[in-house]
Amino acid sequence: MLRGHTGIDSNGAYRYRQRRPTDTDKGRKTVARRPMPRHEAVERHIRGRIAGLKPGDQIESDAELCDLFQVSRMTVRQATQRLVAEGAIYRISGVGTFVGEPQVHRQMGKLRSFTEEMALRGMTVSSTVLASELRVGSQEETTALRLAPRSNVVHVRRLRLADEQPMAIENVVLPPSCAWLLREDLAHGSLHQALTEQGFTPSRATGTQIAAIATEDDAALLELPVGAAIFVERRLITTGDGTPVELTESRYAGSRFVFHIELA
Repeated sequence: MLRGHTGIDSNGAYRYRQRRPTDTDKGRKTVARRPMPRHEAVERHIRGRIAGLKPGDQIESDAELCDLFQVSRMTVRQATQRLVAEGAIYRISGVGTFVGEPQVHRQMGKLRSFTEEMALRGMTVSSTVLASELRVGSQEETTALRLAPRSNVVHVRRLRLADEQPMAIENVVLPPSCAWLLREDLAHGSLHQALTEQGFTPSRATGTQIAAIATEDDAALLELPVGAAIFVERRLITTGDGTPVELTESRYAGSRFVFHIELA
């Protein structure tokens, strides 16, 4: 079989130029290489470029990419549209293309803690504890947790960070049987891991998700403009036997998250 270096064929696909096999090739199994369409080559180039840049840095214009790869503007647009949709890059008309803020891709339908989600993406998680207390629960909280009216609840409010960037404000309410959590290191540890270690394993969640705008408090904590888009998730988490163990509201910086939904 003839193999060799990369080139572009008449159909605009990247192929390996052929070379004659050597003695060392004899007896080897060969695998056919799929031609790489031009738009994929451009997209890979851009991803490689932005990996070494910071948000707000300018990258090549469409015209420069056309010259570099000898492709049409339509091909460049095809290469960049997914990157724009992901938030990896953004365009300013008449100015240029720039590196976007990193976004966290979260898979919906999977019950994972914030710590688990960020760890899957190689990010370092930390928290700023804004409140940690035992207080009287509201009617909504005691009803959701199946407690008697005006029962005490454990309340923990944290600012969640990934690689030191504010990502979400998390308000958690738990039954008084979890009061031991107030002695845990909730600035660095995982609340779900602590619950699991004490036999309160989170197993199922139900809830709602809505779009909202950042209040002054949201904006100050998440380092966003007042009125910026945020994503609010409220969920009730139960253990394997259906016992409510956690009522949570998380307020996510909308520009820093992408939520993936799988429907069947």
